[in-house]
Amino acid sequence: MADYDLIVIGAGPGGYVCAIRAAQLGMKVACVEGRGALGGTCLNVGCIPSKALLHASHLYAEADGHFAKMGIVAEPKIDMARMQEYRAGQVKELTGGVAFLFKKNKVDWIDGWARIEGAGKVAVSMNNGDSKSMTAKNIVIASGSEPASLPGVEVDEKRVVTSTGGLTLDRVPGKLVVIGAGVIGLELGSVWRRLGAEVQVIEYLDHITPGMDDEISRQFQKILTKQGLQFTLEAAVQGVDASGDRLVVTYKNRKDDSEATVEADIVLLATGRRAYTDGLGLEQAGIAVSKRGQVETNGQWKTSVDGIYAIGDVIDGPMLAHKAEDEGVAVAELLAGQHGHVNYGVIPGVIYTDPEVANVGKTEEDLKAEGRAYKVGKFPFMANGRAKAHFATDGFAKVLADKETDRILGVHVIGPSAGELIHEYCVAMEFGASAEDIARTCHAHPTLSEAMREAAMACGDGAIHV
Repeated sequence: MADYDLIVIGAGPGGYVCAIRAAQLGMKVACVEGRGALGGTCLNVGCIPSKALLHASHLYAEADGHFAKMGIVAEPKIDMARMQEYRAGQVKELTGGVAFLFKKNKVDWIDGWARIEGAGKVAVSMNNGDSKSMTAKNIVIASGSEPASLPGVEVDEKRVVTSTGGLTLDRVPGKLVVIGAGVIGLELGSVWRRLGAEVQVIEYLDHITPGMDDEISRQFQKILTKQGLQFTLEAAVQGVDASGDRLVVTYKNRKDDSEATVEADIVLLATGRRAYTDGLGLEQAGIAVSKRGQVETNGQWKTSVDGIYAIGDVIDGPMLAHKAEDEGVAVAELLAGQHGHVNYGVIPGVIYTDPEVANVGKTEEDLKAEGRAYKVGKFPFMANGRAKAHFATDGFAKVLADKETDRILGVHVIGPSAGELIHEYCVAMEFGASAEDIARTCHAHPTLSEAMREAAMACGDGAIHV
C-alpha cells in the first residue's frame, strides 16, 4: 500500500490548492515544501507582498496629491521600517492561513525538498537534516518558477535585485533602474516612484507589456510617463558594473547599435521568470522537459511518466497564480474520477499599478492575425461619474465582439479597479454571452462598472454618456 494517495511537490497557489482540493475529495495527501513557509512565491515574495507595497505607496501618493483637493489636510511622511513591517505582517498572516487550512483538511506538510525517484516514489531532504522516502499513487509537480537571469547581470539581492530583493529595500533609492517593462518591473517601479525614487525602465522591445493589446499598452505607457517613469525602449542591457559606489548599467541601442550607460543606486532585474525544477530529478525519472525547461504535459496535465502530473508555472502557459489554482483543482478532480477542466481562453490578467490594467480573451492583434471580423466598443473613465469623484479618470474600457454574432471575444481595461471590473466579463465569456447581454443588464449608479456596460453598448448603437 502506498503511503499517500497523492504527493504534491510545492506549496504555492497551484500546489496547496491542489492538495486541499484532493483532501476534500477524500484522498490522503502530503505536500512537500522546503521554503519554511507555505504559499510559494506568490504569498512570500510575489503577489501578496507586492500588493501590500502597491497599496501603501498608492495611499501615500493620494495623500500627497488629492487629499488637499478633498479638504483633507495632511503632510504624509514615509517610515520605511514600518511599511516593511506591514508588508511582512501580511505575508505572515496569509502563509499561516494556508498552514491552518492544511491542518483543517488533514494535509501533511513535509518540510523539505523533494526528489522524484520514479513513478510513485519521492525522496525528501528534510530541513531538519533527515531524509525521508515516501510512496504515492500519484504525484503532482507544482514547483513554480524563479526569476530569469540575464548575461552580465549578477544579482546579489542588495543592490542588484530581483523582485525578491525589490520588495525588501530598507530605504527609497535615489535612482532605480528597472530592466524589463513587464508586469513585475512596472509594478515595483511604480511603488518606488510613488515613494520618491527616480525610475528608469529599460526594455529590449519597442513597447512595454509584451502581449498586451497595443492600444492599451500605448495608453499605459503615456500614463506611467506622466507619473514620472522614464522609458528607454529598444535597448539591450549588456551588463551591470557593481564595483563602484554607484551601479553602472550599460545598454546598447538596437536602432543604431550605439552604446550608453546610466548610473543607479538600485537595479531591478525584471526580465521574466523560468520554471523551477532544480533538484527534482526529472531527467533521471524519465520526465520529459521542453527546450524552455518546462515540464511537458498532455491536455490533462499528465507528464511522460504514468501517475505523475504537473501544473502552474512549471508547465507551459501564463505564469499566474490563479491559472495554477485552477489547474490544481482540475487535477485533483480528475484523480478523484471527476471531470476537471480549465478554460484557458478565459484567464484574466491584471497589472496592479495606478491605474490598473486588466484583460481577458483576445487582443485586437490576435483577431487581425486570425482574420476574424470583429467590432470594438470603448468607453472612457473620464465620462464615468464615480471615476471623476475619485480623481481616477485615466483610461478606458474596451470590448471586442464578433461582428456577426456579437459574442464577446476579448476585453481590455485600463482604469480604476480594472482588476475587479474584468470579472464581469470573465463570467459572461464562460457562458458565451454577447456584448448586448452586458449592455441590457442593469448596473448600479454611480459605479465604475457602468463604464463596462457602456463599452458593451458601444458595440451596438452606441454608449449613452459619451
